[in-house]
Amino acid sequence: MFDLKDVTAEQFLEFQEQEFVVKSAEPPVLLKLVEVKKLGSGERDGGAFSLLWQGPADRMLAQEIHVLSHPGIGEHELFLVPVAQQEAGFQYEAIFT
Repeated sequence: MFDLKDVTAEQFLEFQEQEFVVKSAEPPVLLKLVEVKKLGSGERDGGAFSLLWQGPADRMLAQEIHVLSHPGIGEHELFLVPVAQQEAGFQYEAIFT
């Protein structure tokens, strides 16, 4: 478990290719963390970074704060933005600055 105020890209790398549950969606939706990307300098130690998740094709989540859960990080609120629609489904991004 970690605090999102201090989390780094390196900490999220261990969860790449793993599924997170969007508990705020009804019914809950599974998102797979497909990319952890460093974005350069930022306010946080380790710099800014983005997380990209792959979701299902049959349902698009709204751009808003969602509650995501994973056994390794616990349950947290993240602002997710739909950024792409691929054959596999919708992709969502969260940015940490």
